[in-house]
Amino acid sequence: MNLGFGEILLLLALALVLFGARRLPEVGRAVGSAVREFRRGLESGDAPEKKEREDDGEEGSGK
Repeated sequence: MNLGFGEILLLLALALVLFGARRLPEVGRAVGSAVREFRRGLESGDAPEKKEREDDGEEGSGK
């Protein structure tokens, strides 16, 4: 999905109307930090889940 210049301007104008000029930087920071935390969770969350699945598989095979 590629966004063109006009579509980006439309989204920015919509955000400006919804949140107002004073809250827009605050909303941007909150969205940015949420995206960063989501990416960190994806990167660090893979290893423990795989280990738990392997541990569960070993327990199930012994029964």
